[in-house]
Amino acid sequence: MNNIHIATIAIMAANVLASLKGFNDNTFFERYKFGVSAIQAGQKDRMLTSGFLHVDLSHLFFNMFTLYFFADVVIDWFGPGKFVILYFISLVAGSLLALYFHKSEPYYSAVGASGAVTGILYSAILLEPGMRLGIMFIPIPLPAYVLGILYLFYSIYGMKTRLGNIGHTAHFGGAIGGYVVTLFFKPDLLYTDTLMVLLLALPILLLFILGKMGKI
Repeated sequence: MNNIHIATIAIMAANVLASLKGFNDNTFFERYKFGVSAIQAGQKDRMLTSGFLHVDLSHLFFNMFTLYFFADVVIDWFGPGKFVILYFISLVAGSLLALYFHKSEPYYSAVGASGAVTGILYSAILLEPGMRLGIMFIPIPLPAYVLGILYLFYSIYGMKTRLGNIGHTAHFGGAIGGYVVTLFFKPDLLYTDTLMVLLLALPILLLFILGKMGKI
């Protein structure tokens, strides 16, 4: 990963420029952030623009840092064009899921590339499930698919309990976008890695079951 691809640089640059503008211009930030009432009133562009705004530098850095580590996996498999498509579909999928679950909360708002980045992360895990990833507080690296599944279960818990000031719904929606688009681009995974495809689908199925039951 020494040679970061120009597609990744372009997306990072767009995030940095938009975020810096938002840090220094509250009117700009308020106009382009994800806001349920504004979107329902017709400002659909917020579902895309909000994904390039961030609350602060640490929020921006964490998302770009994560993107840096997993973008090359997706680019190596699909090329830069499909990588960009996957990124934007995941971003919009995160916004759509957030709008679906928070449609009755007119004051709900959110910003950040987390949905798009989670889509890239989940795609990378589906493509390379044997990757070993380490996280804080767990000294032994775990298989990527284990962490991916656990992360989505955590996101369901976060959505249910409104844990922290975090857009858990957008994260989950982004993961769904990354999962679906990856299978669309590489459908043979359904046959060559059926078990992994099913395992990574479990938290997605659980979310919609809980949603239908009114548990979230």
